[in-house]
Amino acid sequence: MDKEQHAQHPGQAGPLAGRIALVAGATRGAGRALAVELGRAGATVYVTGRTTRAGVSEVGRSTETIEETAELVTAAGGVGVAVPTDHLQEDQVRGLVERIDREQGRLDILVNDLWGGEHLLVDSVFGKKSWETPLADGLRILELGVRSHVITAALALPLLIRSEGPLHIEVTDGTAEFNRRYRENLYYDLAKNAPIRIAFGLSQELAEYGGTAVAVTPGFLRSEQMLAHFGVREENWRDAVAQEPAFALAESPHYLARAVAALAADPDRAGRWAGRSTSSAELAQVYGVRDVDGSRPDFWRYYEEVVVGGKDYAAEDYR
Repeated sequence: MDKEQHAQHPGQAGPLAGRIALVAGATRGAGRALAVELGRAGATVYVTGRTTRAGVSEVGRSTETIEETAELVTAAGGVGVAVPTDHLQEDQVRGLVERIDREQGRLDILVNDLWGGEHLLVDSVFGKKSWETPLADGLRILELGVRSHVITAALALPLLIRSEGPLHIEVTDGTAEFNRRYRENLYYDLAKNAPIRIAFGLSQELAEYGGTAVAVTPGFLRSEQMLAHFGVREENWRDAVAQEPAFALAESPHYLARAVAALAADPDRAGRWAGRSTSSAELAQVYGVRDVDGSRPDFWRYYEEVVVGGKDYAAEDYR
């Protein structure tokens, strides 16, 4: 496709109309929803991942593809562009950035939502000491959760800083405050704390360009993989609460995505969020965002006060 095909649609509107975004890791879950909601706000969104209609990544799910994500972005009112990319392969990431440069001339929003390591967590990580964890699995977690983020940032930031207000979003699991506690396994702990430090460091580097970097986290995410894990669908997700009571606070991927889209449209985002770690619930409170069911779940507060603190409050008190 040439640059003309990615120009703003004549009827395209919204607070992010004319903005160019890249969501790295947009095959499913939060990444897919982030791409869709940025598109709904009017952005042209490049979506990347390893699972396409022609092949499946190590995650092993063929039911979600980046092509489908791009179509959902366009259906929501934006322009979706699918680019198959393994973000651990520098040549592929360079090619992706060169394509965006060639077609758009700049990048305004970079969302680093790369992960894909859930299949490594079930048996070999949680509940085991670091030295009991298969080394290959631990190193793969660091590749998927840290190295991919660093490669993408290093290669995309020279294009991002051409924007008048560059925005870099790092997606992780847990806020900086919550992650002061050990995340049960050394490799996972490193993988989920690294994006927080990446956002903190990059906020310093982007400041002179009028930009900022922020780390964001969902709460208990109702991703496609999590629903499958509990054997439920979005339509009957509450049936899983019998297996896991905390799932009563589960949030759809669009909750975080709507909040991030609002942050991206905020002219004072640097003053509010530069270098910070924040959650879907905090962003939702600030921007008046609600989840798809109209609720405003706050999983992290529930976890601190009920799961850890022992307060006798109902989960619904936190929605």
